[in-house]
Amino acid sequence: MAAHPETLLNALNWRYAVKKFDAQKKIDPKTWEALEESLILTPSSYGLQPWRFLIVTDLELRRKLTPVSWGQKQVEDCSHLVVFTVKEKVDEAHVQSFINQMGKVRGVDPATFAGYQKMIVSDVVTGARSQVAFEWAGRQAYIALGNFMTACALVGVDTCPMEGIDPAKYDEILGLTGSGWKTVVACPAGHRASDDKYATEKKVRFDRSTVIKHI
Repeated sequence: MAAHPETLLNALNWRYAVKKFDAQKKIDPKTWEALEESLILTPSSYGLQPWRFLIVTDLELRRKLTPVSWGQKQVEDCSHLVVFTVKEKVDEAHVQSFINQMGKVRGVDPATFAGYQKMIVSDVVTGARSQVAFEWAGRQAYIALGNFMTACALVGVDTCPMEGIDPAKYDEILGLTGSGWKTVVACPAGHRASDDKYATEKKVRFDRSTVIKHI
């Protein structure tokens, strides 16, 4: 089912990077379930999904994260905090798990995908890309972040993408240190406070002719 173009543009114009959330307003469970599904449905290179999305709702834990988020209170005032983490190194076991899942979902023997599996391993696990595996996985996380923010806008949920965090401290506080998973970026989600002045500020974007080129 296609959404009307106007619906999409209205949602994207409505959204902004929220500076102040209403701590009393929570995202309703059905809406949040759909937003989690939007994370799961995010595309990734090879379909490998080298990520885990940590949904932090515990207030005390979020308060510990605030000081290592440049003191940004959105971390604790939001309804749900999504922490985007990725594998530090993509290994053959992860690729095998993905291939097994392909076989399960599509109802075929995983061996059917042997050629595809070999290609993935020769690139991401043992090839040149393996030397920058974490950076590669991090770029996949940003695809998920963009997808999540757009999904949120379409259902009337506010977000604030945050690179202003200390990833190593996040890893420490969230128990990720030494686990093979590392924090990349975070995104609080919830509902804007009525007195967040940034909600009415006009978006500043370069003109279409500057950023769009038809060739």
